[in-house]
Amino acid sequence: MKEQPKLLDASRMRDIFSPHLGQIGENFFFSKEIGIVYGDSEIFKLILRQKPPFAINDHRFGIVAEGEADININLVDRHVEAGMLVYIGPGTIINPIHFSDHLKIYGIALFSDFAMPFAQGQLPSAFNGQVRDFELHATENEKLMAMQIIDALWLLVHQDGYHRPTASALVAAFMHHYDHLFGQHADLQTALRSREQTIFDRFIQLVSQHCHEQHQIDYYAERMCLTNRYLGTVIRQTSGVTAKEWIDRALTTYAKTLLLHSNKSVAEISFELNFPNPSFFSKYFKRATGMTPLDFAQRKLT
Repeated sequence: MKEQPKLLDASRMRDIFSPHLGQIGENFFFSKEIGIVYGDSEIFKLILRQKPPFAINDHRFGIVAEGEADININLVDRHVEAGMLVYIGPGTIINPIHFSDHLKIYGIALFSDFAMPFAQGQLPSAFNGQVRDFELHATENEKLMAMQIIDALWLLVHQDGYHRPTASALVAAFMHHYDHLFGQHADLQTALRSREQTIFDRFIQLVSQHCHEQHQIDYYAERMCLTNRYLGTVIRQTSGVTAKEWIDRALTTYAKTLLLHSNKSVAEISFELNFPNPSFFSKYFKRATGMTPLDFAQRKLT
């Protein structure tokens, strides 16, 4: 039976970490409102002992300062590494797979009792529920700015009776910073997707024009001034189908048209479609359609 995710909320985290405060206390702050991890690596080892997967019902932010980790987040395998900013939000299911021994993360957890610094419906768009998680690479300055806010928050919460409106303002600044970077990242991804779609459209156009004479991806990659590998990757990611499959589909369709709507022999069609010989063409066509060219051509007589 598949194991159900355990809720990793404030109460559960308190149960996990309280017996180990002597070991992690210098790098960990915890209250019913907020949790801060300040570069500690032992915390993640303690979490792994709890036998994931876990469910998250609050907002959590991380800066990966050192090391790397493999984590399944919402059923998608992710790899995070030094220099990345990470967010996981309410409704996220996480299954940590591997943490490197020197993993060091600075992070904030905003538990359900934390008074969010935004009016109802005014959360920055990255956190309004449309996106449950993201990770992105940050420049040194972008990472430094996030770290400076965490530094200020870390100093603040260790003051007796710390000023909560100031903590709220720092959290707001932190969330706005993440939201801004996420927006830039989303715009870049949109631009990349637009470029990939353009490549795909051009590829399909070339295939429709030349599939009867050019059966290999090399020709199309050269025409588009791309490497075979890059073109193949873009076509697969954009359409879910390999470039070779698109070529084969177009070539088979072209062959079917000639078989049904021309008086050419199989040998003539084989020559027109640039196959080495009729036997090779017949084997190719049967592998693609399940019948020989002659059997398929009989359809026009029925």
